Amino acid sequence: MNVYTTEKIRNVVLLGHGGAGKTSLAEAMGYLAGLTSRMGKVDDCNTISDFGKEEQKRHTSVSTSVIPMEWGGCKINVIDSPGCFDFVGEMEEAVSAADAAIIVVSGKAGVEVGTEKAWEICEKNNLPRMFYVTDMDVDNASYKNVVETLTESYGKKIAPLHLPIRENEKFVGYINVISEKAQKWEGKEVVDCEIPDYSVDYLATYRELLMEAVAETSEDMMDRYFGGEIFSEDEIRAAIRISVNNRAIMPISMGSNILCQGVYTLLDDIVKLLPSPMNKEVAGINLKTNEIFHANYDFAKAKSAYIWKTIVDPFIGKYSLIKVMSGVIKTDDLIYNKEKEIEEKIGKLYILQGSKPIEVKELHAGDIGAVAKLTAARTGNTLSTKATPIQFGKYEISKPYTYLRYKPKNKADVDKIAQTLQKMSHEDQTLKVVNDSENHQTLLYGMGEQHLEVIASRLLNEYKVEIELSKPKVAYRETIKKKSDVEYKYKKQSGGHGQYGHVKMRFEPSGNLEVPYEFAQEVVGGAVPKNFFPAVEKGMQESVTRGPLAAYPVVGVKGILYDGSYHPVDSSEMAFKMATIQAFKKGFMDAGPILLEPIASLKVIVPEQFTGDIMGDLNKRRGRVLGMNPTGDGKQCIEAELPTSSLYGYCTDLRSMTGGRGNYSYEFARYEQAPQEVQEKEVAARAEAVAEGYKVD
Repeated sequence: MNVYTTEKIRNVVLLGHGGAGKTSLAEAMGYLAGLTSRMGKVDDCNTISDFGKEEQKRHTSVSTSVIPMEWGGCKINVIDSPGCFDFVGEMEEAVSAADAAIIVVSGKAGVEVGTEKAWEICEKNNLPRMFYVTDMDVDNASYKNVVETLTESYGKKIAPLHLPIRENEKFVGYINVISEKAQKWEGKEVVDCEIPDYSVDYLATYRELLMEAVAETSEDMMDRYFGGEIFSEDEIRAAIRISVNNRAIMPISMGSNILCQGVYTLLDDIVKLLPSPMNKEVAGINLKTNEIFHANYDFAKAKSAYIWKTIVDPFIGKYSLIKVMSGVIKTDDLIYNKEKEIEEKIGKLYILQGSKPIEVKELHAGDIGAVAKLTAARTGNTLSTKATPIQFGKYEISKPYTYLRYKPKNKADVDKIAQTLQKMSHEDQTLKVVNDSENHQTLLYGMGEQHLEVIASRLLNEYKVEIELSKPKVAYRETIKKKSDVEYKYKKQSGGHGQYGHVKMRFEPSGNLEVPYEFAQEVVGGAVPKNFFPAVEKGMQESVTRGPLAAYPVVGVKGILYDGSYHPVDSSEMAFKMATIQAFKKGFMDAGPILLEPIASLKVIVPEQFTGDIMGDLNKRRGRVLGMNPTGDGKQCIEAELPTSSLYGYCTDLRSMTGGRGNYSYEFARYEQAPQEVQEKEVAARAEAVAEGYKVD
């Protein structure tokens, strides 16, 4: 592929609901651009962008891929992102590298929640965008409904550029709203035709929508519009281009991916209407001078690049996907990663067409490419030079809140699984591994249960290690509400030297649930020598790791050693430690033991029409709704407190209740006494496990 300068580059991300046709659209684009001689299909597992085994198995995108192609003297970097909400981190990474978006809408399914999510992320990132309506070859597809729904939702910014022509229930051509001319497909050729009578009124309506959008681009245009003046085609196209860049107009085009109809026009529109990185502002910090570095995709400035995605694949290797922010990155350049304090030489530069690496000599500012085998590099790092070290702000990625417990099926694979998950977390920033040592479990965090299932499947199919996912153990704690006074005498004689330790202790609540225990001694008269005090405290230290009630960690207990006895020959540290452990068990159970459950502060953001359902569901989960605040975009933020045990499966349930429109976040708040039925259930589960000979963990 040729080297392209900044003004000839278009970085376009495909967004939309899962199944809307993003991958098949990318495939049709690649076919027309000459990347393939035959169009692949998602169902046939042979598309350029869905090259991963998981994607081919599930027939849906689970990761972002880049397909650079040449069209109209420009290079278009098409970034195909997943539409499934469980892989939102991939979509967010894709948006961070894009300069414009095409929101793909199925003409059959219409505007879906994924369409709304795509709009929201574009608004958040001030991204110019256009819509593309797919499935126009399907009988019940309705371009009209899509346009009306989008106009109703987003106002006069919506500007339809085309109108479909149907004959005998088949999609055969389109009407250009700007030129008011119609064309049909005859084989691979496009020929002029008459505008059908049934489309005349629709054309007038759509053209009026487009003219209103154009008129609102400037006061002069508005005055001319109200004066009844007709704009020329060149004026309309120039106004649309400027307005698309300013996000004042969002054009709509349409076609059929399967038949590759309308895609040619879309590629032309990308080149003519969507912006290059050339006039986009982007800034970082010059770490040497602490001044703002205005990169602005200027090829004449010091070279810098941002790693927006990492690919770690056992088959194709590790690639750091970069967007050049300034200057020109070339083969054999020395690049400096300030965050990792490492300077490395670029061996080879690539562009990735799906999974296919193509070597290039250089990448100009604004372009997207890949560097292989940067050992320390991670997503979010900035690459620059030692002479001009630059740091760009990291793009914000969604935080994972869904988690499951995992166990290796084969204990011999523990280390390999840990290393593999670490590699995968470099690639997927929404994947987190947490070692919950207190509750003897390892937790896998992701954006949803499907996300975690894909991780487990990839481990098996790509790395040949298997894990079991299960419901996580809730991080309960045990404490006491009353006081107790106990003694225990540890006495063991086995011939010769024996063991003897005798303690009298009081146990009471310490009032501090932040620490497991407090130890004090009030021994007088040397009943227990001072050199055995540390052994007594060690006995307490071991006892609080697993409480006597249900084997959960103990918090907020104070133990006071006030008396006891010893044997000048048989007493030992071990004997006093064992005596303390047994005294603790008895004293704890005599002091009104209770189970504490973790409480989370929860925020749920949903459209207003779902607030009643959400609050009702929270009440069923033993939640306490604290309040509700408007977020300013037709949504409400419901704040509540509820037990973390009630959060299991909440991601799936919330999506079900809101059609995928709800988001939530939570953080640990405090511990509270668990209801009696919860405590009884946990105690019974522990007793059953012990009775069956299982290790309580």
